[in-house]
Amino acid sequence: MNNSPFRSPDVWKSALLILPDSSYFELMRSVFGNIKTPFNKQRLAEDLEAFLSRKEIQEAIALYIDETDARIIAAIATLEEPAPGELETFFAGEFSYAELHSILLNLEERLILYRFQEKGVYHLALNPLLEPVLGPIVVDKSSLFPSEPLEISELSNPPGYGVLDDRILAALFAFVSDQQDFFKTEGGIRKKILDDGRLLFPGLDLESLIGGLQCLGLLQQQGEGLVPDESKIRYFTALSFNERQEYCAAGICIDKTIPKPALWPLAAKFPLQANRGRLSALTRFIHTFMDALKMAQRYPRSTLKRIADILERSGIEQIPWGVETKGRGNSDDLFDSMLEAFKTVGLLGTDSRDGYFRYPPTARETALQVARETALQVARETALQVAPETSSQVAVIAMDTAFSCILYPEIPFSDALALASFSLVRETGTAVRFEITRESVVRGFDRGMNAEAMVTLLDRLSGNQVDQNLRWTVKDWESRYSGVSLHQGIVLTLSEDRRYLAEAEPVSSLISRTLMPGVYLLSASEKTDAIQALHKAGIDIIAQPPQLVDTLPGDRYSPYPSQPESRFHSDGFQDKPAFCSEVETLFLDTEKAEQAKGRFRSALEKLSLTKGERDELSARIERRLILNESQLVGVSVRYEKLEARGLDYVGKTSIAKQAITSKQLIEIMWSNPDGEVNRVIGIPEAMEKSGGESLLVLKPVPPGDTIRLPLGKISLLRRIKQSIFGE
Repeated sequence: MNNSPFRSPDVWKSALLILPDSSYFELMRSVFGNIKTPFNKQRLAEDLEAFLSRKEIQEAIALYIDETDARIIAAIATLEEPAPGELETFFAGEFSYAELHSILLNLEERLILYRFQEKGVYHLALNPLLEPVLGPIVVDKSSLFPSEPLEISELSNPPGYGVLDDRILAALFAFVSDQQDFFKTEGGIRKKILDDGRLLFPGLDLESLIGGLQCLGLLQQQGEGLVPDESKIRYFTALSFNERQEYCAAGICIDKTIPKPALWPLAAKFPLQANRGRLSALTRFIHTFMDALKMAQRYPRSTLKRIADILERSGIEQIPWGVETKGRGNSDDLFDSMLEAFKTVGLLGTDSRDGYFRYPPTARETALQVARETALQVARETALQVAPETSSQVAVIAMDTAFSCILYPEIPFSDALALASFSLVRETGTAVRFEITRESVVRGFDRGMNAEAMVTLLDRLSGNQVDQNLRWTVKDWESRYSGVSLHQGIVLTLSEDRRYLAEAEPVSSLISRTLMPGVYLLSASEKTDAIQALHKAGIDIIAQPPQLVDTLPGDRYSPYPSQPESRFHSDGFQDKPAFCSEVETLFLDTEKAEQAKGRFRSALEKLSLTKGERDELSARIERRLILNESQLVGVSVRYEKLEARGLDYVGKTSIAKQAITSKQLIEIMWSNPDGEVNRVIGIPEAMEKSGGESLLVLKPVPPGDTIRLPLGKISLLRRIKQSIFGE
């Protein structure tokens, strides 16, 4: 963002000096009254600069700034000199086109705003001479991004918190590893797996998470199966908890917004390589976005959308939605998918009023403590052993049976993953429970773990509470595992006491050659055929060491780099400044502003003026253009009728004809037979006669069907003035 929202006074003066003479001198007369000839535009600009620099004038300007003015001023600074259309988009749903246009014109008349042209586009800017007045408003963006304090007491056990904490994520990897046929042949996750997953992970958007983890490259599709990528998981484990949440959210966003046919089959093999640049940029955006939110504050969706728009528009971060969304930008549907991803991974929570909030640290700590106490209570109700806590070692799992354990929230992610590599997930609801089975332990052996490493890990995590039966059984499984090994290729190895299998059916028919004693080359084209043959021969434990593959290019460096410190923090959106100067204390004091108007009204009553002059000066007082009484004396005014109502047929006709000639916008209002009031803004094109009635022909803005309406039906017809700066 720019260092200052105020340009040089020379830019402001230049914008004035290039005005048409009629507009320029009308502006000067509104400030100084009758001006002397010969006219000198440069000298008048200098006089205006001196006038606006006077302390009493700046105090008067500050006195008249209301809440609406302050929001518009803050928005122009925040959006960094936007085009009027950009400001209209920012305030969509709050101000109509006519309302916003009127506010901007009034701020220009009061010399608070001006417009300048750059590359053929008009931009709104703040008057640099009024920086002492406008500066505190510029830094106070709380009115643009409303939020309200969140009661921490209501979040002692916040619903939905920890949907994707480290235990759940580790359990998800265990669940995926346990499935043989994960995908249907025609694509998509098998229904049975989804049904099982919903039971094991209640409330978890399983499809979104799996898709996100695939985009991160943490899960790789192999045929109809899905397997964890151990090399990338090591890098992912090194991240902090919040960083893992941010990356998971980014992966989900990419999975939701990229059409699958555009990526597959490439992304099915190398999703991370296909999306690495997009993933990095989106994670960086999410990191900055979350830093822009305060803890313990409740935000409406509109505020979050504005913050995202500001970050993207200002160039702080760009959302890399991809070529298929080019031109749509940060649209509502894409933004909503991002909010859903935030909720899924636990970056944001929602309340009963559809508000969003970041979990305050105190709420997170409380939630973790509640989860731990719940897990401990479950363990005590069914436990064989519950580890005592000492100053030197605190257990992070409880062995609730000889072959199952409950994970506490404090367990490090790396330990939870190691435990998941040789366990099955049995529960992730009230407690997170893993079970150690023969099949899961064999899976762990296939990944390179041995019995000693498994038991040592369980001892360390439980505080040496591993049952002796488990120790003996795991070692027995390891002994049996080493007895029969199935290698990719396909090569079968048999220990000396199992070589009889090579001479008996159904194994013997698969052997095409004996490579060496106990080592056989099989004729089977698929490893599953060999596994079935060995099962039929009565072998229940079969070793399947992992296939050796080349490391993918670029994996020497982490594909999940930690994000740098955010360049924007919550202070930039929500903090109110501490006002201190005399000028600043005048802000938003409506009572004093009304008193000032009252003094000017009283002074106006004492002057001898025509009705037209009095009406025009009275209108200037109400529009907050009169800053001192000298502006009421000796002023050359031209009354201009801008609106007509009801039965003022002549007034409506006159205003309509003026607008047609000058091609100015008008606003009309009329009622339907049922009493519903219609309001339309547009450009009048003509007046037509029909059956003795005059019809106004209006082309709506934004474009729509042309309207033809009798003048007599129009309850209000108002001409919308144009900016003196030519737009």
